[in-house]
Amino acid sequence: MSFMDQVIAWEEFDFKDFFEKVTTRDVQRSLHRDILAFRDLLHLLSPCAQDFLEPMAQKARLLTRQYFGRTIGLYAPLYISDYCVNQCTYCGFNAHTRFARTKLTLDQIDQEAEAIAKTGIRHILVLTGEAPARTPMSYLTDAVRILKKYFSSIGLEIFPMDEADYRILVAAGADSLTVYQEVYDRKIYKQVHPGGKKADYAYRLLTPERGAQAGFRAVNIGALFGLGNPMAEAFMAGLHARYLEQTYPDVEVSLSLPRMTKAEGATAFCHSFPDISFVQCMLAWRLFMPRLGITISTRESAAFRDRLVHLGATRYSAGSRTDVGGYARNLEDSTVQFAVTDARSVDQITRMIRKSGFQPVFKDWESVI
Repeated sequence: MSFMDQVIAWEEFDFKDFFEKVTTRDVQRSLHRDILAFRDLLHLLSPCAQDFLEPMAQKARLLTRQYFGRTIGLYAPLYISDYCVNQCTYCGFNAHTRFARTKLTLDQIDQEAEAIAKTGIRHILVLTGEAPARTPMSYLTDAVRILKKYFSSIGLEIFPMDEADYRILVAAGADSLTVYQEVYDRKIYKQVHPGGKKADYAYRLLTPERGAQAGFRAVNIGALFGLGNPMAEAFMAGLHARYLEQTYPDVEVSLSLPRMTKAEGATAFCHSFPDISFVQCMLAWRLFMPRLGITISTRESAAFRDRLVHLGATRYSAGSRTDVGGYARNLEDSTVQFAVTDARSVDQITRMIRKSGFQPVFKDWESVI
């Protein structure tokens, strides 16, 4: 049995009809439960629950401090290649988008790593486009070994792999895996992924499970909000996270809430996901899974991210560049995967976190090879 079975089981569920029938009493009952069931998560994601955001926030703050203290982990993304064979309609790296593609040499990876490490960051997330022929296993393992000189934790957000391949990267020093399903609605998934290996919905869906089985200590998942019905997507992502937490209890599970932002050559998003819905989703997840990590990227504005520190977020990216070679070379005309909205430096993010009464954490993990 895999999470695909749950996707199929919920596929015909009428989220719109259910949400419209949720009552104030339903939300209150779910809000006061210590252990929430699937139906409780639905209640907290309903329009009716927006009248209860303050008590949801109060409970979310207590749970977050209970399990995470007053800490915010920091990391930075490092793009090492933007070659991609996929045709995702929402992404700046789409194979049909014409721009000068770039793949860092090993020496350039070293230079990027040194530039990032000078900011104090010790957790790195390595990203590539999905083009295995351009970034083969030998290149990836060499990159991980270089990064081990600078960082205590190396996360991967690359093309999905088989379990055996992930084991090779774990042995090289990678310790966490990020993979977004993008959209759980299979009909929409097919529309926005017309070509490339990414068109295989089931293979991508089961990637976090293969990563957990391969030995990654942490797995981060999520949906790209803007593609499908936001609250239905939030529910399926929450279901997915709980499935992973229960099936692989030794693995740290996190969820992200990336919202679509403007990208060169990409189509406009189909569903709005306003700030109030973003906050509601985040609070509902925290109440549903108290030990869940919640990652907030620089897609969000500085002012909005400042407020989210108090509402259950546990991990922030800082000083982010979403173009290849963006740290050491700092090219002004490079192509980005998505637009960064919060462009503050690591020092500025650190000061904001401390001013908010929290402790920025640069390092909370050290692997031993």
